[in-house]
Amino acid sequence: MKLPVSTEWVLHCATTLAQLDPGASASAAQLAQYYDLPVAYLTKQLKALVRAGLLAATTGPRGGFRLARPASEITLLQIVEAVDGTSSPYECREIRQQGRGALSPEECRRTCILAEKMADAHEAWRRSLAGVTLAGILAALPPSAPSRTRLRLTGTAEPVHGSSGHQ
Repeated sequence: MKLPVSTEWVLHCATTLAQLDPGASASAAQLAQYYDLPVAYLTKQLKALVRAGLLAATTGPRGGFRLARPASEITLLQIVEAVDGTSSPYECREIRQQGRGALSPEECRRTCILAEKMADAHEAWRRSLAGVTLAGILAALPPSAPSRTRLRLTGTAEPVHGSSGHQ
């Protein structure tokens, strides 16, 4: 399975936002500069997370993006599916019923074993990501990471307080 590069972007940006103090936000420009990404395309991806209810956005000079819920309530699966959708990467086209080796419809009443195994693998992948929250990711980071992130993202290692509500 190959995901678009933007999947990496939103996973990292959500993790970065989770390291900010409750209610603090970062602009798309700050996040784009932090990771050296194109701001217009990153903004589009971040807005997908807003539509999914994972991020909240505020406008104005102190505006930006922040988590819409506590990090413990946001899973990696939710983030990935917000930008990449929920469909399986494998699509069975029933080629076993085509060509010289074609099986009869009667022989194909049962789901193709390959399609079944690919669906099982996709579900295992989804379960794995659903079991990992942003809070779990933060817990695995070095204790100095949030302070370092705030310093490099906003220019201050001290708690950053935005003008928006709580996570």
